[in-house]
Amino acid sequence: MCSFLLKRMDWNESEQIIFYIFLSMSFKTKITFEYSHLQIGIDANHIKLPNTATEAEVSDLCITALNENPAVHGFIVQLPLDSNKPINTEKITNAVAPEKDVDGLSSINAGKLSRGDLGDCFIPCTPKGCMELIRQTGKELTYLLKTNGSSDIEISRSYMPKPIGQLAKEIGLISEEVELYGQTKAKVLLSALKRLKDKPDGKYVVVTGITPTPLGEGKSTTTMGLAQALGAHLHQNVFACVRQPSQGPTFGIKGGAAGGGYSQVIPMEEFNLHLTGDIHAITAASNLVAAAIDARIFHELTQTDQALYTRLVPLINGIRQFSDIQIRRLQKLGIRKMEPTTLTEEEMHKFVRLDIDPTTITWQRVLDTNDRFLRSITIGQSPTEKGFSRTAQFDITVASEIMAVLALTDGLEDMRRRLGRMVVASSKTGEPVTTDDLGVTGALTVLMKDAIKPNLMQTLEGTPVFVHAGPFANIAHGNSSVLADKIALKLVGQEGFVVTEAGFGADIGMEKFFNIKCRYSGLQPHVVVLVATVRALKMHGGGPTVSAGVPLPKEYTEENLQLLANGCSNLSKQIQNARIFGIPVVVAVNVFKTDTEAELDLVAQMAKEAGAFNAVKCTHWAEGGKGALALAQAVQRASQAPSHFKFLYNVELPVMDKIRIIAQQIYGADDIELFPEAEQKIILYTKQGFGNLPICMAKTHLSLSHDPERKGVPKGFVLPIRDVRASVGAGFLYPLIGTMSTMPGLPTRPCFYDIDLDPVTEEVNGLF
Repeated sequence: MCSFLLKRMDWNESEQIIFYIFLSMSFKTKITFEYSHLQIGIDANHIKLPNTATEAEVSDLCITALNENPAVHGFIVQLPLDSNKPINTEKITNAVAPEKDVDGLSSINAGKLSRGDLGDCFIPCTPKGCMELIRQTGKELTYLLKTNGSSDIEISRSYMPKPIGQLAKEIGLISEEVELYGQTKAKVLLSALKRLKDKPDGKYVVVTGITPTPLGEGKSTTTMGLAQALGAHLHQNVFACVRQPSQGPTFGIKGGAAGGGYSQVIPMEEFNLHLTGDIHAITAASNLVAAAIDARIFHELTQTDQALYTRLVPLINGIRQFSDIQIRRLQKLGIRKMEPTTLTEEEMHKFVRLDIDPTTITWQRVLDTNDRFLRSITIGQSPTEKGFSRTAQFDITVASEIMAVLALTDGLEDMRRRLGRMVVASSKTGEPVTTDDLGVTGALTVLMKDAIKPNLMQTLEGTPVFVHAGPFANIAHGNSSVLADKIALKLVGQEGFVVTEAGFGADIGMEKFFNIKCRYSGLQPHVVVLVATVRALKMHGGGPTVSAGVPLPKEYTEENLQLLANGCSNLSKQIQNARIFGIPVVVAVNVFKTDTEAELDLVAQMAKEAGAFNAVKCTHWAEGGKGALALAQAVQRASQAPSHFKFLYNVELPVMDKIRIIAQQIYGADDIELFPEAEQKIILYTKQGFGNLPICMAKTHLSLSHDPERKGVPKGFVLPIRDVRASVGAGFLYPLIGTMSTMPGLPTRPCFYDIDLDPVTEEVNGLF
């Protein structure tokens, strides 16, 4: 039996009778109607509905009537477990108007309560009592949870995210622009960008960091904390835009990438595992290309020109017709014929023979798992392949060029063009062979048609987050998608903020953000936020190495100003790197409990001396947006400061010059050294017409140099360029520096040891 308790002040007897009759007629059965006068001056009625009442009858008839009756000041809905009809309890509680929700169960009330908007919501008795008990302890809630060992995932689960459809409405999206994936995530259609195209953009903020160390810097956590501070505490329109994490690190050594503590994306399990399947789509598309390459080589080796032509342009109902993609290939070859029967033998030969040189194949199969044993493999060993075998390899999926295409495209048509011009190999005459030549472009576009839509989620404090694309920053450009940023900038409006994160340190992710992402998007950033920690800076200053599972050496837990001052050289260099691009820099010092005030003051002082606009202490891991309030205010001020954005180099410069500029000005190298293979590739790509593409350096993220062991600011080194590859569809050349691997391996004890599923609650345990 469903029942209602009405809180009313001024119903007269006739109004009660009318409402009673209305309910009886609506449900065509007897309704128990109890009435009492309370001593505190509130009249309360208890309305009991039969257990045959349907969800529609309860919601549309009864609750709607109570919502619209001005004499009813508030009511509580009690839903039974023994109803004869299936009832969606969340739908029922959300049907209650927020201003009449005296049980505090609607998503709006619960969301305000979780964000701390206590003056603008009804606090139910149980939370109110808990808050009072916590207040009487004299301790902050965050302190109590931390001292009781609450992990990131436990904190994530302690918050109830608002329904994603409701969040979409709050940020200005219309229902036709949103595809729900359950209650906590959604995809946003690109039609939103078209609708908002004339709206001015908001402020564009990029979060980067010092050179990473095993001690961690907290870029993702800072991104979320800053967004929460700007939104929930400074009441600005704000969006965070971040990359989707790879399952390689999630199950390997790094763990998830949702942020941490009280500054994270929720639910973190959804964020870190599968999300909406974008990476799976990229895996499928990439491997389709790889299969097409080897199949085409095989068929060309085993068939005559006529046999190939007969199969490539088959008779259908007695007629041969070129497909659209075959017409594009003919045009590329300079053949203007549309009738298949009119091709000469020479034209037929040119059409059917891609003549791929197997030694030039640059396209690899991919897998979103760390698997060192796939770094070099032999394929084609089955007898059915008739002796055609070759050495190949797997890359991790997020290093695929298709991921980079997804991150840099500005629309569906542009994505199809980029997918079609991806170069997979060269012919034996040195001509580039593309996916369009293979005939696979349309199929790739179909596989990627949903992945192109940004994924909408939220932070603990209800701040909207776009999670989209995820290329590795040490291999690809390491930034989330242009599309997500563009839609977010329109949604926040001219005075709002979009906070995006660049992968790894400023020498890698930030440099590529400016020189590649901003070059293609046309967007100009307003502020750089550079994240640092005292502990990581001490390691750059010469601190001892750390080992997993072993207590930190005392150098990292006790005050050591000299070690810290030495390490601040890395911070100063990364500030200078950001200022090369003409953008104000705000340093966010991510505070740990072992940091002393003297150490924190020293970092701030040295940051300002190096040219930072400001340097502020942040405690957002423990306090959420409140802990990043000073950072948010500094970012607001910096966004108003003059900026003179410029690229580091002109793309028309020779390839070698562009590489040298990055090596010398960003890394601090004396010069570069080209290995013979790299030199030959530069000559080839320049000849093929790709010499004017920007450069995406594939380099270790653990040092400004090519040697991961060299911390701080290395001097006197020459940067070795062992190879150069082309991502023509994405739109860059990427030199391989040192022994850069595109397929990570698993450590001795991977993260998956701790990950499991509770069979009763179906909760994922062990993520962090």
